[in-house]
Amino acid sequence: MPLIQEIDYGTPASKAEKTVRLVIDGTTIDVPEGTSVMRASMEAGIQVPKLCATDMVDAFGSCRLCLVEIEGRNGTPASCTTPVAEGMVVHTQTGRLKDIRRGVMELYISDHPLDCLTCAANGDCELQDMAGAVGLRDVRYGYEGENHVHARQNGEANPRYMAKDESNPYFTYDPAKCIVCSRCVRACEEVQGTFALTIEGRGFESRVSPGMHESFMNSECVSCGACVQACPTATLQEKSVIAIGQPEHSVVTTCAYCGVGCSFKAEMRGEEVVRMVPWKDGKANRGHSCVKGRFAWGYATHKDRILNPMVREKTTDPWREVSWDEAFAHVAKEFRRLQFQYGKGSIGGITSSRCTNEETFLVQKLVRAGFGNNNVDTCARVCHSPTGYGLGKAFGTSAGTQDFDSVEHTDVVILIGANPTDGHPVFASRLKKRLRAGAKLIVIDPRRIDLVRSAHVEASHHLPLRPGTNVAVLTALAHVIVTEGLFDEAFIRERCDWSEFEDWASFVAEPAHSPEATEQFTGVKPEDVRGAARLYARGGNGAIYYGLGVTEHSQGSTTVMAIANLAMVTGNIGRPGVGVNPLRGQNNVQGACDMGSFPHELPGYRHISGTEVRDVFEKLWGVELNPEPGLRIPNMLDAAVDGTFRGIYIQGEDILQSDPDTKHVQAGLAAMECVVVHDLFLNETANYAHVFLPGSTFLEKDGTFTNAERRINRVRKVMSPKNGLADWEVTLKLAQAMGLNWNYSHPSQIMDEVAATTPSFANVSYALLEEKGSVQWPCNEANPEGTPVMHLDGFVRGKGKFIRTEYVATDERSGPRFPLLLTTGRILSQYNVGAQTRRTDNVAWHAEDMLEIHPHDAEQRGIRDGDLVKLASRSGETALHATITERVAPGVVYTTFHHPGTQANVITTDFTDWATNCPEYKVTAVQVTPSNGPTPWQRDYEAQAAQSRRIAVEEALEPAE
Repeated sequence: MPLIQEIDYGTPASKAEKTVRLVIDGTTIDVPEGTSVMRASMEAGIQVPKLCATDMVDAFGSCRLCLVEIEGRNGTPASCTTPVAEGMVVHTQTGRLKDIRRGVMELYISDHPLDCLTCAANGDCELQDMAGAVGLRDVRYGYEGENHVHARQNGEANPRYMAKDESNPYFTYDPAKCIVCSRCVRACEEVQGTFALTIEGRGFESRVSPGMHESFMNSECVSCGACVQACPTATLQEKSVIAIGQPEHSVVTTCAYCGVGCSFKAEMRGEEVVRMVPWKDGKANRGHSCVKGRFAWGYATHKDRILNPMVREKTTDPWREVSWDEAFAHVAKEFRRLQFQYGKGSIGGITSSRCTNEETFLVQKLVRAGFGNNNVDTCARVCHSPTGYGLGKAFGTSAGTQDFDSVEHTDVVILIGANPTDGHPVFASRLKKRLRAGAKLIVIDPRRIDLVRSAHVEASHHLPLRPGTNVAVLTALAHVIVTEGLFDEAFIRERCDWSEFEDWASFVAEPAHSPEATEQFTGVKPEDVRGAARLYARGGNGAIYYGLGVTEHSQGSTTVMAIANLAMVTGNIGRPGVGVNPLRGQNNVQGACDMGSFPHELPGYRHISGTEVRDVFEKLWGVELNPEPGLRIPNMLDAAVDGTFRGIYIQGEDILQSDPDTKHVQAGLAAMECVVVHDLFLNETANYAHVFLPGSTFLEKDGTFTNAERRINRVRKVMSPKNGLADWEVTLKLAQAMGLNWNYSHPSQIMDEVAATTPSFANVSYALLEEKGSVQWPCNEANPEGTPVMHLDGFVRGKGKFIRTEYVATDERSGPRFPLLLTTGRILSQYNVGAQTRRTDNVAWHAEDMLEIHPHDAEQRGIRDGDLVKLASRSGETALHATITERVAPGVVYTTFHHPGTQANVITTDFTDWATNCPEYKVTAVQVTPSNGPTPWQRDYEAQAAQSRRIAVEEALEPAE
């Protein structure tokens, strides 16, 4: 298979509807008004030489290679900055132009190293290509004069020479090869929005500089890779390319990190990944990336990966490596024994939001058709289960309403409980671009996230509410909109139940819900609430984006319904630029929910109690399904402690590190007789496992992921599974060992089964995905090519439902013993429990979890920046280092949960959302005190983990086939 070459048109496409006709080198072409001459030429199949131009950034016009002649005009204008005009006649190749281009190229080459044969960019260098394109055969200017190329000049140190910057773990910066085209600077500004790069100096002294003449590692660079991708030479070069060489083929696949679902070209040599390059045709990322997707794929070949199945009788025994067949037979035997001894409902499974749709579908099918119960759940239980419940009640469907392109049409954004620059950085870049273009931002968050104020972006309002008061703030916003008559009556009468609106409006209009009344417990100034409400209601297209800071509360479902109320009351549903948009945390958490991973729902969010729905699956699967909902994850753990739940199959989830109240999770797992962990590494949950089934990475299998915008993207196999089997094959063979007659030979057949049984996926097939690249469900007879924007003409449930959202304070309260409130989140360089990113060079940015604490709270406790502190709650205690910052308010502390050495979830409690059991991670009463070492619990945990991870090496096998 070849290396996929994407066309670079030089300048971005014009979105104008009117077209212009012109002639380029004798070829007549029609293009949208506003198109550059360069892009029009490329669309006509005529490549104008260029160096400073690329279609990911706006035209710049500095390199002077792309000059053209236009009949009736003087001079030789730059084609990148010259817009087309009706009747224009353009010449791209004349004697005059050839002479100018060769002269320009001579000047570039005269201050550039001529080490092309040993240069890492050899074969992928635009400077090299352009030298050939313009016919450069000789350079009349030598290196005897001033230059940036040589470290020493005439026996003395060259003051203009700068050594290569290798501080970044993923790419190098070689100033000697820089042609000062500014593409990297513009990419950092226009695509990423970080503004970390600049051009320092003037004239011949000009050069690219990270920050104020800093190294890349010490600058504000976020290592998204946009500058490396934009660089036309080897100035910015991936270290993997330097080490391996140029790739020889590529495969388009989908990133396995956050819920944005970026498309990448995996560029390969044989079965070795050389680099991951964002695919410009990817509809979620549009050619952009973040440090995780672009660079942090090294975990796939990390030495910690387990490649052979392992079993043991007790968790205190060392692991014993076995064959796949022996492992499957052992699991089947144990699960049958448990069901015979304790009953059919004594075992269950957890699907993975990191695995494909096809793989999660098989796990829930195994539980329902093989185990004979509905004891299946997924990580959405602890993140976005309130989204499914709340949006399902209000709109009739359990997913976001828009595509990511919609943000380009929004005028006002409410961002609540989300930190996209860290959690969803590619979407954040698109959002920042829209904000720089004039859209307004309202941030509702206890913490001062980057988007409150950063380069060329500042929120119009920041509502720094106290943790746990989301419902009160949102109801106060609704109070202002209703009492000041800012609601969209026409939309409400047409699209919603008017009587329900009247009931809800009377509720929110009560004086108790005014910003003035709610300030006493939200801590938000009334004038800020009123200003934000007026801006959202009057500001044009209003969009709401939210994250786990909304859902991971005891009132998570209530908050989601309050968000839906705000969108409906202002008419901000059913068109581009508006909507309610949950920012999903994991790559396929949306898909895991879609595929029926909840204990009460079959694929497509249809309740298990529905006879007609069960009948569809029973006829296809040849079994009778249990109509009773099964156990949720917390219920499984409770039942294990009680002695009625004895075995579990955990596909790609680390519940010991990710779920709340770690001691409770430990107790539940320890009480089970057969814990089967199916994962890449011996994760924390595997400390309590009896069987370990090695998993495969996203690079080693075919399938699909569904991202936060309901987009179904292909995942394509680029290398053979190092463990011998893709994850869907592991579940398939386990099912066969348990006596199920499954005969899938490719994941496409599994998707065909999903389409045959699930109305919202009825038209989805691998053939359609190959044709369209991706589609957004619902994709069926009514929407054969998918649905970018939901609820265009009406809600799925018919009429939109307004629901009263009474604020109920959480039972988790601060007090004299635990006076601070802990809230948790993520950081850019790490992902979820860190199992993948901790096994990459991303640890250079975040080697440990830190506790953010306000200077006032730190001073009261005698804590200095960097001190080791003890973080204690009613549930447990841990020790970590403190960082003093005003990003958090007094009385609030914040940490991440990426490192098992900290185990932040030993602190969190067992309080959960009233409707879904989603844990209340975001509100935990704590105390912070100085510490002189790890807590006893940390020491005991480390000792137990070390004992649990022993492998009996004397019986080691070769990697399984």
